[in-house]
Amino acid sequence: MGGKRERWDSRSAFVLAAIGSAIGLGNVWRFPYIAYDNGGGAFLIPYFVALLTAGIPLMILEMGVGQILQGGAPTALAKVKKSFEWVGWYAILVAAVITFYYCVIMAWAMNYLIHSLTLKWSNWTPEGAIPANPAEGITYEGAFFNDFILRVSDGPQHLGNISTPLIIGLAITWFLIYLSIRKGVLTVGKVVLVTVPLPFVLLIILFFRGITLPGAIDGIEAYLHPDFNALKDINVWAAAFGQIFFSLSVGFGVMIAYASFRPKNSDIVNNAFITSLANCGTSFFAGFAVFSILGYMANVQGKEVAEVASSGLGLAFVAFPTAITLLPVGAQIVAVLFFLMLLALGIDSAFSLVEAASTAFSDELKINRHLTTVILCVIGFIAGLVFITDGGLHWLDIIDNWMNAWGLMVVAFFEALLIGWFFNIGHLRDKIDQCSEIKAGKWWPFMIKWVATPILGIIIVWNYINESQHPYGNGAYPEWALQQGGWGIMFVLLVLSFLLSTGGTSEFISKEEAAK
Repeated sequence: MGGKRERWDSRSAFVLAAIGSAIGLGNVWRFPYIAYDNGGGAFLIPYFVALLTAGIPLMILEMGVGQILQGGAPTALAKVKKSFEWVGWYAILVAAVITFYYCVIMAWAMNYLIHSLTLKWSNWTPEGAIPANPAEGITYEGAFFNDFILRVSDGPQHLGNISTPLIIGLAITWFLIYLSIRKGVLTVGKVVLVTVPLPFVLLIILFFRGITLPGAIDGIEAYLHPDFNALKDINVWAAAFGQIFFSLSVGFGVMIAYASFRPKNSDIVNNAFITSLANCGTSFFAGFAVFSILGYMANVQGKEVAEVASSGLGLAFVAFPTAITLLPVGAQIVAVLFFLMLLALGIDSAFSLVEAASTAFSDELKINRHLTTVILCVIGFIAGLVFITDGGLHWLDIIDNWMNAWGLMVVAFFEALLIGWFFNIGHLRDKIDQCSEIKAGKWWPFMIKWVATPILGIIIVWNYINESQHPYGNGAYPEWALQQGGWGIMFVLLVLSFLLSTGGTSEFISKEEAAK
């Protein structure tokens, strides 16, 4: 396989794919609110500190390991040191679980895209339900999301039925993923030429529509108003580093896999900077589009921006549809553009996660790439069915919390720890510098060893203490559900990662070199 490894058509195809993987739904529905809620404009200080000291160094690490060692995450890390292979498999398995429910969210967006033509959420209520009363928090949009799209049950113990519209949306999503990666990077390189620029164009259109609305400036001012006192709060700094790790696609094995299809002598550091800065710039710009429309919504309803601002699923499927309904003209067009943008953002991230897994299994287990892709797509579709049941939202919420707080953080921590402290990182730096226009130099190993590693460790300990004192959901979920959907899944993934490890194929450097 070594001499016939697939190659990207061009450097631009690789960079676009890396950017597409990094930029996802969280750039639109997570970053703007995180920034607003953690000091506004002042949040940019810890955010860019986190980017430069931890985010970009880890991006360089993953791209460097993948490109130089020419393998998916498990294979590449095994070549670094045989005992590191389990970290690569853990990254792949965490990414796989995330893909199972990420594709379900895209199925929701597909259904909303169809209903955008009639703005069905603006007047739907279930039979016998209390009429919408926004003053009391009862809205058509909220009822539509919870009772029509999701049909949410009263707890994770009641799965109920599978939604027919969502199973159709889920099937379409996985079919699109298959089409995107069926020939590996050859098809990915062509798909990203459309799917990466498209959300940028749609986001720009939404921005210009938003800033023309009354109250838009109030929303943007709320988004950017700096509260420098927030910089004294350790939670703000933790939020900044958490957002960087969450949004850059490090810890998934994606960047290792994508970089493995680049020639060994290709630039690494430049590509890492371009990908990271493009991701963070998109997040920052998305805040203007989001808060301009939220500002308009607050203006129309006679509320403060703080009363309508939200993040995550609430922003994408309740707050934003509510704001769109209030638009004086072109509401349907804006709705179509918004949900089309979500789908375009989501598909790149989704198929990159599957491609990382496909690369790992085909490299390590010598399975045919196309067959591997088909099997993974079928497994992903079947695994996603639990999330489109009536109780699916509860399980999605629980599992998502653990995958991000414990899955990605643990992978990134062990990557930084093992390569920074238990490997000759200077040798890896020299390899990276040999093919990069911008040199990693002494700055990069220092950041990996003395900044990224301890900060990731602190965040993990912080998350554990917080979870111990305040169980996730504040009592909304029974303890058994948190144990099974949280710690239980994490333990199973950890065991599987060791079982899948074959002990590696070769050492990256000899013992003699490491001793020098």
